[in-house]
Amino acid sequence: MTLILRLLINAVALWCAARFIDGISYTGSWQGLVGLALVFGVVNTLVRPVLSFFSFPIQILTLGLFTLVLNAGMLLLTSALATRLGVPFHINGFVAALLGALLVSILSTVLSWIVIPSDDNRD
Repeated sequence: MTLILRLLINAVALWCAARFIDGISYTGSWQGLVGLALVFGVVNTLVRPVLSFFSFPIQILTLGLFTLVLNAGMLLLTSALATRLGVPFHINGFVAALLGALLVSILSTVLSWIVIPSDDNRD
């Protein structure tokens, strides 16, 4: 159940990024948005840990700020894969990806705190 909630949270966060950030566009249906969130989840699950490992020294030097660049790269990769899969999601440039990654990160974190129950509340 938590996996489905996270997928829906990412779908909402990606939709908000497409709606509010200039340079990010999505023109599909809600089913395509769920597919986009699935692509985003797969990219973050498979590619991001490898890039995080290799960029660890840079992350230390920048006190973690390079993580924003890494998140923007994951969003650009998601855009490229989604376009190849026929999902109408496109990002114009790195600055839009950086702002979109920041918005997606903040929204998904806040929505996860609100929607997904923590382990401390379970009996």
